[in-house]
Amino acid sequence: MSLDKEYLEYPKRSYGHDHDRFDWSMLTDRPPVTWPDNKRVAIWINTSLQFYPLNQRGLPFKVPNGMTMPYPDLRHFTLRDYGNRVGIYRLLKAFERFGVRPTFAINSQLARDTPYLLEQLQRFDAEFICHGWNMDHLHYGGQDEQEEAELVQRSVETLNSLIDTPVQGWLSPAKNQSWKTPDLLTANGIEYCCDWVNDDMPYAFKTDNGPLMMMPLSTELEDQFIIGQNLHSEDSWVEQIKDAFDFLLEESATQGGRMLALNLHPWMMGQPHRISSLETVLEYLMGHTETWNATAGDILQAFNAQTGK
Repeated sequence: MSLDKEYLEYPKRSYGHDHDRFDWSMLTDRPPVTWPDNKRVAIWINTSLQFYPLNQRGLPFKVPNGMTMPYPDLRHFTLRDYGNRVGIYRLLKAFERFGVRPTFAINSQLARDTPYLLEQLQRFDAEFICHGWNMDHLHYGGQDEQEEAELVQRSVETLNSLIDTPVQGWLSPAKNQSWKTPDLLTANGIEYCCDWVNDDMPYAFKTDNGPLMMMPLSTELEDQFIIGQNLHSEDSWVEQIKDAFDFLLEESATQGGRMLALNLHPWMMGQPHRISSLETVLEYLMGHTETWNATAGDILQAFNAQTGK
């Protein structure tokens, strides 16, 4: 039985990809970018501060790193809570020691419910990204559009009301989206999103409410991906970060500035047996004269100034 002819017809079929959300281009073909002071690799240290409800709904799926045992799963709940009570302060000390200018992606509910934590975070010359409401309120295909619209609005407005500078960036819980999520982000004043990881550099993205920039926040280099999911050792995580940096630095010599985006989770890297591994990574990255450590928004601003986005 042959397929119907219409099965192979698609109105958006084109070279590169089959959608019109962004223009197709190869990274090697784009004009080179130069970072401030002629630095070659922009370092974006992102810290994800998250709240996992004990009585999670699990819609449409159980979020990665969420509760896995029958209710009440206190073992996993308290481990995640450890990150916001203990682990984060070890990360902050490491940031101070190595001169890191961090970016904090925070659940808006956590920002609202932990004023002391938010106060300590705001002591830094940092940027805040909206990380959705909490880790059990996902954005997903098939979700009621009004429900998601209200969720995005509540998340962005709550965080905006709690910090001193306007929220520009967004990171979805679990990096999960519906087809409408980007449109809802721009409707709420968001300028860039960190969910799509299909590039090494920022790129322009189209929505129904105007342009959006994608800032790829690497999943491959995340602590929870390498250590928690792939079950590699802390030493292996350190080695992989160093290898990624060395490669990007070499590539930048002929192709222009590059960006290394490192996502951290305090409940994991803030453990006493892991914090030294983070310190080793920070010492290596910040010790190179060719690196520019900046917030996600500052990196994007420098990129846009050169590319006319």
